Amino acid sequence: MAAIQSSSFLCSQRGITKAAINIPKVNLNSVALPKLKNARVFVQDVEVKRSHGYTRTITEKSAHACDPVVMEKLYAIMDAVADRVEMHKNICAQRANWNSLLLTSINTITLSAATMAGIAATSTIGCPVLALKVSSTLMYLAATGMLVIMNKIQPSQLAEEQRNATRLCKLLHNQIQTMIAIGNPTAHDVDEAMEKVLAIDKAFPLPLLGKMIEKFPSSVEPTVWWPKHKRGQAQGIQRSNGNGWSEKMEEEMREIVSVVNKNDKADYLRLGEKALKINKVMAVAGPLLTGLAAVGSAFVGSPSHGSWAAVLGVAAGALASVVNSLEHGGQVGMVVELYRSNAGFFKQMEEDIEFTLSETDVDRRENGELFEMKVALNLGRSLSELRDLATSSRRSKGDDFEEFGSKLF
Repeated sequence: MAAIQSSSFLCSQRGITKAAINIPKVNLNSVALPKLKNARVFVQDVEVKRSHGYTRTITEKSAHACDPVVMEKLYAIMDAVADRVEMHKNICAQRANWNSLLLTSINTITLSAATMAGIAATSTIGCPVLALKVSSTLMYLAATGMLVIMNKIQPSQLAEEQRNATRLCKLLHNQIQTMIAIGNPTAHDVDEAMEKVLAIDKAFPLPLLGKMIEKFPSSVEPTVWWPKHKRGQAQGIQRSNGNGWSEKMEEEMREIVSVVNKNDKADYLRLGEKALKINKVMAVAGPLLTGLAAVGSAFVGSPSHGSWAAVLGVAAGALASVVNSLEHGGQVGMVVELYRSNAGFFKQMEEDIEFTLSETDVDRRENGELFEMKVALNLGRSLSELRDLATSSRRSKGDDFEEFGSKLF
């Protein structure tokens, strides 16, 4: 006891306090951890960063949830779609640069040639006049050739095609992600995803030679970027009580199809026809004016032709630059493609609704409540607004109903 007291006294003198804690030994082998019951599916979200900042989130599942071969195929399609997103995005930027660079170059050449023709018309010395005339004529001919090529390919329209393809590929990528997240994808889902990828490739081709979409068709048709509908397994959430469908909802969907077809799609096709006619006139007028300016500049200073050659060489060149600026600076080709794609959006909606309603077995349809919500979102309306639209169309009997179905665009 005296030894313990002396030890405590020495520790207190040094200002040190010691404490001893005895921890009982635990045998880890004897500890029973709780087991997770019915944990058949393990889900993990992985973010994979691709080039140019594009990110995709993959939902991985164990092989107990579905066929691993099906999952591997879906992931392969997702990788291909993500790569297409980058390709279309890069080519869109390239073709937008074509439009701006060619427009600037052609206008610069045209105005320079007009200036040379004007100077040559006011000069009286032989050699300088000849040099100016030759230079002006050659520049006009070069501008004519470049303008013919530019009007043929319509770079602004090509860029808009790639923008649409980028958006649709991103949408398809997200749809495949949702399919995997919901679970149990089948071989039918793989085939459907493949068909969608190939349909987008066909609607918006990457190469120019041999596969470029006709830029001056006889009439404007909606762009089609989806495969033909085929009967398959029911998609989406299914419930009892008619799978969310009723006779009233079917009538509402038919009224929506009627409104979209008669008003929205028809209006965009009409506007597309007008934009196409304007584009055709400008595509012919631009090279024609530069060609006439080249002829006029070649005869500048000739006594037998008077002053009309100088007027033609200068005025036609200036007018050609104005027409070229309106056509490609205003991106009339892009407007045509925009109207075509908008009409295609409504055509796709029309076909989806008609295909769903044509299925007599409601249990094989997509759930009615989910389908109605998708239609409302695509039209930029709430569910109540969508039903009011169908009711108003039914009351007017569809003859003089002028309200558009879409509030989105």
